[in-house]
Amino acid sequence: MSDIEMKVLVLNCGSSSLKYQMLDMSDESVVAKGQVERIGLDGTKIKHERSSDKAIYANTIDAKDHRECIRLVLDLLISPDYGVLKRLDCIDAIGHRFVNAGEHYSNSVIIDDQVLETLETLTDLAPLHNPASLSGIRACQEMMPGVPMTAVFDTAFHQTMPPESYIYPIPYEYYEKYGIRRYGFHGTSHKYVAQRAASMLKRDLSDLKLLTCHLGNGASICAIRNGKVFDTSMGFTPLAGLAMGTRCGNIDPSIIFYIAEKENLSMEEIDNIMNTKSGILGISGVSSDFRDVEKAAHEDVERAITALRVYVHRVKHYIGAYIALLNGVDAIAFTAGVGENDARMRSIICKNLYNLGIMLDEEKNAVNTSAAIISEEDSRVRILYVPTNEELMIARDTVGLVSFGTDNADMEWQPLSGDD
Repeated sequence: MSDIEMKVLVLNCGSSSLKYQMLDMSDESVVAKGQVERIGLDGTKIKHERSSDKAIYANTIDAKDHRECIRLVLDLLISPDYGVLKRLDCIDAIGHRFVNAGEHYSNSVIIDDQVLETLETLTDLAPLHNPASLSGIRACQEMMPGVPMTAVFDTAFHQTMPPESYIYPIPYEYYEKYGIRRYGFHGTSHKYVAQRAASMLKRDLSDLKLLTCHLGNGASICAIRNGKVFDTSMGFTPLAGLAMGTRCGNIDPSIIFYIAEKENLSMEEIDNIMNTKSGILGISGVSSDFRDVEKAAHEDVERAITALRVYVHRVKHYIGAYIALLNGVDAIAFTAGVGENDARMRSIICKNLYNLGIMLDEEKNAVNTSAAIISEEDSRVRILYVPTNEELMIARDTVGLVSFGTDNADMEWQPLSGDD
């Protein structure tokens, strides 16, 4: 959006990490970016990169919390050697990623005292991520008082789901008392990819039936009808749905109690197994990195082959189910690490789906471009791969809220450079 002169800092605070981008919204360019890992642990590492000349600052630091890391990031942004700003007051707004807002917010919001008070009640919905995001918000309020800040929620895009999609078949009182329901995640990515796919197809998103497949180490599929989410594979937590890098996805819940009894494990230990030792890693015994597992499968490692087959089986399961729920689909968009970069995996997923009108053009699929329509010309369902850009989505929402009082869903953004 070339007429918007704003510089927006996007912060993504994880449980022990911090990712950030500084964007110039006059041309939506990333002028600096970086990440901090192992926050609160020995050997905290920071890497900062200035886009104009690729100047990189990398160091191992002593940082006990997100506040100290944010102070270092702000210092780097105005550093003579690595910075991109003359002063911190050149930052016009800050956008914070917030994982789970429950049912409180269906859109991004400007953070004020009332919003912050509400967010502080939601830590139990995402105990690893929500407290970290709150810490980042408080640090920015302290260090940059008066700078407008927004919260952009992973769950917000999914709030259009109807009750039949989000209500679990357990006693209804647990939904009423504790908010136990399907929330869905990766919403910022699904929203961006849906909008970009509609632009590439030269269609209005409000007229499309669309599946967005966010396939990475964490993975989810979203069924979108007329611009609104109808269903999504992740649930009350990001553990549900597809088999992922280290997460088990959907399993028979009785397995949890069976393993706990047989192995004499606590619920905390079981939770750790399901989240960090399962999925592709758990089946293959090789790695959670799909490149490593595919290499092992190519070398005829049986468990690696099985792991990939399970992954593909789950993805196809959701594609078929969501086509049934939507009564057909106009397009399927692949995104995230595997979805964007692994042509072979896209090919295997789309194989033998021609009875559903899904026909992949293998030559188009093999060409490595930034984004592409890769279906055959006579395919009833268009197939695309679209690099996701959650940081840009957060920045756009932030600009919309700060400048116009609305998130970007109601705004006419110009396509990115290179977009169709």
